[in-house]
Amino acid sequence: QLQLVESGGGLVQPGGSLSLSCAASGFTLEYYTIGWFRQAPGKEREGVSCISSSFGRTYYADSVKGRFTISRDNAKNTVNLQMDSLKPEDTAIYYCAATRPTRYCSASTEYNYWGQGTQVTVSS
Repeated sequence: QLQLVESGGGLVQPGGSLSLSCAASGFTLEYYTIGWFRQAPGKEREGVSCISSSFGRTYYADSVKGRFTISRDNAKNTVNLQMDSLKPEDTAIYYCAATRPTRYCSASTEYNYWGQGTQVTVSS
């Protein structure tokens, strides 16, 4: 069974950093397009970033561009989201998701497999 597990969430002060990791069991992430999403209380789910299976093309939402970096660690079978210069409005549950191989990804990419999420809280 294909499973995704997020880790790395926690409490951080504004301006701080966190690194989230999305690990897979049952399949190799390298061959899938992977997305990171977040959902804050009372708000709709937002696509944060994604990385395509082919050529590693990336997408970032305007709200995180220049602060977040998505990357693959194929040796560990993970996709990571480095989050810097965090703001209180980044507080949310962060989810990773996977879909079939694609040449590129965007905010409209649809995903088949989802993790359970990890809480990120940015507060002083």
